[in-house]
Amino acid sequence: MHSKKDAASSPPGTTRTASPELPVGGVAHLMPGQWHFGRHGTLRTLLGSCVAITLWHPIKRCGGMCHFLLPNRQHRGTALLDGRYGDEAVELMLDSLRRLGTQPGDYLAHLYGGADTMPDGSQVKFNVGQRNIEQGWALIDQLGFQLQDVDVGDNVPRTVSLNLDTGQVEVKRGQPTVSGAARR
Repeated sequence: MHSKKDAASSPPGTTRTASPELPVGGVAHLMPGQWHFGRHGTLRTLLGSCVAITLWHPIKRCGGMCHFLLPNRQHRGTALLDGRYGDEAVELMLDSLRRLGTQPGDYLAHLYGGADTMPDGSQVKFNVGQRNIEQGWALIDQLGFQLQDVDVGDNVPRTVSLNLDTGQVEVKRGQPTVSGAARR
């Protein structure tokens, strides 16, 4: 399990974003840029244009979730890994799963989020949600995770929960954002 306490004991230079504490049987709410990998308890996050990837090992009964804001950054240089970026968030989780002696292909993966949160009438479109979705798909495919479920795009927020004891993932969709019309 990776938490604020043991983030400091990670190999030097590996992580900038600590994951939340998760008491046994408790619930950890992942904020943007956070990730968690371990056993027992529930991980939960709220997504707009961000994307969450969940992982679950059905034999070892462990897993994790990351919540990233952007697909990647232009120039990492010597900076620490940062969970705000999809490629780096997944790299942080990879480090945890490999320390358990497991491989990506052993894990069931789910991909959620990437909503279009900008109204159609907006003159500026960054397509952050779509870029995050593409990065999530690419990472899952390249690393060989077993993709089980996907709920991406559209214009709705999502709450995602992963039960680390059972591997059950639950997604609740919120109300669509107003699109193409002024809010009243």
